[in-house]
Amino acid sequence: MRTMSITSYILLLCLIIYSTNARNPTREALELTIGTGNGSKDSESSKACNLPLKLSCQLPGTHLANQVLKFADKRLALIYPVIQKFKSLITSDPLGITQTWVGSDICSYKGFYCDNPPDNKSAIAVASIDFNGFQLSAASLDGFLDQLPDIALFHANSNNFSGSFSSNIAKLRYLYELDISNNRFSGPFPVAVLNMPGLTFLDIRFNFFTGAVPSQIFTQNLDALFLNNNDLMIRLPDNIGYTHLFYLTLANNKFNGPLPRTIFKAFSSLAEVLLLNDQLTGCIPYEIGLLKKAVVFDAGNNQLTGHLPFSLACVENLEQLNFAGNLLYGAVPEVVCELGKLVNLSLSDNYFMYVGPLCRILIERGVLDVRNNCIPDLPFQRPVEDCANFFSRPIFCPRMWSYNYIPCHYFPYTSLIPEMAPSP
Repeated sequence: MRTMSITSYILLLCLIIYSTNARNPTREALELTIGTGNGSKDSESSKACNLPLKLSCQLPGTHLANQVLKFADKRLALIYPVIQKFKSLITSDPLGITQTWVGSDICSYKGFYCDNPPDNKSAIAVASIDFNGFQLSAASLDGFLDQLPDIALFHANSNNFSGSFSSNIAKLRYLYELDISNNRFSGPFPVAVLNMPGLTFLDIRFNFFTGAVPSQIFTQNLDALFLNNNDLMIRLPDNIGYTHLFYLTLANNKFNGPLPRTIFKAFSSLAEVLLLNDQLTGCIPYEIGLLKKAVVFDAGNNQLTGHLPFSLACVENLEQLNFAGNLLYGAVPEVVCELGKLVNLSLSDNYFMYVGPLCRILIERGVLDVRNNCIPDLPFQRPVEDCANFFSRPIFCPRMWSYNYIPCHYFPYTSLIPEMAPSP
């Protein structure tokens, strides 16, 4: 019988390993140490072959594994298959991000950041993920995000992720920032976030979420809530006045109903209030003057009506004020035009009938836009027939006398002003 050569022997072993892996797909590779000496001390061939050979056989669908995967912490070992599975589900990666998701050093993967988890300061875990702007595409985040038990921050804006959100994200006990804005998520509002008391930042802007927003979200322990540019709807609830939010955007949805009288007290700490392109109705309560820190207030393209409250004179930091595209009428308050920081006051496409000398100065400077109103001596106004038709319909706002109230100035009849005027 001819003696099998070393090369043939190695090839045979590789075939055996290949066959074994087909039955045990969880093994990435086998590393073997093979002793090839034949026991003869005098044989030259023995001298050449009696050193052990280290053999690494590549298995189907794997990279050549010259070493066993060794993880810095067992927490990283547990999420390694989660990441690799998610990687296999990514359908587009134009920037080649996932090419770095190889090997056991998960903390060096692009977009993954490690830290010591709160429950064990000596352990190492994936604490945050930042996929912002990676342009990745995947049909869902389910089975990925909800399987990262130590995650605290997840930022994935400007990608092409889609699907709806699993209720399992409520199990992520450390997650306090969730940003999935500018993607293609759909389905109902992710109500699982209501069961996440540690969540302080939620951004789901520019997606395709639909349906009702639970009113409880406004009383969550959130600092920032960005809901704009979806297809969400809700009648703004009275409990919005008890929110802890510092940043809130509701624009470009289907929020409807009047502005609750408590809303401006709740927004008193906000720098930006964005309510444009919704379906808000009713009159503007004088409490809008409580927005003492607001720099931007935008409620354009709604169905708000009545007079513009004089109390806006108290919002001294205002730089941009937009009520264009509503049903407001009367005179543009001169006290509003006196606001020293205004750079853009847009009141076009309403039914205002008068502007005073101070406001006319702002028109000349390009700060105030009152086009398409009912101001007789100004150009680019509505046709007389449109104005007549509008004023032929009864228009009523309750407590009209409160519209001249300026809460930040001395007012001789302050005792007659309730702490909170009711909304219409």
